[in-house]
Amino acid sequence: MTSPKEDLRHHGDVDAAPGLADFAVNVRVPRPPKWLRDRLKIALDDLGRYPARSADQAGREEVARRHGRRPDEVLLLNGAAEGFALLPNLRPRRAVVVHPSFTEPEAALRDAGVPVERVLLEPPYTLGEIPEADLVVIGNPTNPTSVLHPREKLRQIKNLVVDEAFMDAVPGEPESLAGDENVLVFRSLTKTWGLAGIRAGYALGDPDTLAKLAHNRPQWPVNSLALEAIKACCEERAVEETERLAREAQEHARHAAELLGDLVVVPPRAPFVLIKVPRGTREALRHKGIAARRCDTFPGLDDEHLRVAVRAPEEFAVFADALRVVMEELR
Repeated sequence: MTSPKEDLRHHGDVDAAPGLADFAVNVRVPRPPKWLRDRLKIALDDLGRYPARSADQAGREEVARRHGRRPDEVLLLNGAAEGFALLPNLRPRRAVVVHPSFTEPEAALRDAGVPVERVLLEPPYTLGEIPEADLVVIGNPTNPTSVLHPREKLRQIKNLVVDEAFMDAVPGEPESLAGDENVLVFRSLTKTWGLAGIRAGYALGDPDTLAKLAHNRPQWPVNSLALEAIKACCEERAVEETERLAREAQEHARHAAELLGDLVVVPPRAPFVLIKVPRGTREALRHKGIAARRCDTFPGLDDEHLRVAVRAPEEFAVFADALRVVMEELR
């Protein structure tokens, strides 16, 4: 059972109301870069046709090359969130979800009647013993704590599902399990490339698991724009740009943590930072035109926690200055 306070379907876009400076949503840019928009314009010419199977195959081949996998070990998705919605197709009798973390996997499993056991981590949110289950879900790096778990620790967990939606923001992706055959990995392209309105992601796993995951999906489940985006963002040029952007994001996260000082719960390894502040801070920030992600909807956190999206230093200064004023007012 979830507690009355919890809303496992709450997401940062709800916090980012129109007119507010958005530090609630973790999408890096408001729109895709020009080279990617140009690729998508080409796909627009085919919107009168159903998505081609050849486009799905081309996308899977590009993803496979990106991660050293075979094309039959790739399933293209409408964002990583679709993969979480498909988890009940694996028919787990019992699942474990490690929290605090993105809540969609637990919501999908509970809605399907799957018994879910929570493992609640304490700061600094490092992994301890994880109970065995038919399915264990962990985020890496974890949303909203911004913790990056070591892959050698993750490899000790059986029946593992890893949410790597933000792994492409980690330079070199040293802890990624995207190349491991015995793990089901979900990846997102929407955060780095500004594609939240299209929904573009994929799953990596063994063919039998992916076939079960995709059971009863509708025909043409991924639209033509998403197929083109997935292919484009996994090509060599884009992967090189991803690495550059990841290094930039790491520098921005380091700068943000320095500005926020002792409010930071753990040093951020992803493009967002978890902070602990007095109750009422989020509401006070909204009155000053600033949106941050509430965290009392994440199991293990409360209304003293906020998740703040990292931006470029000159933009993040707007948040830091507003927070400084609010903290003084709340004393």
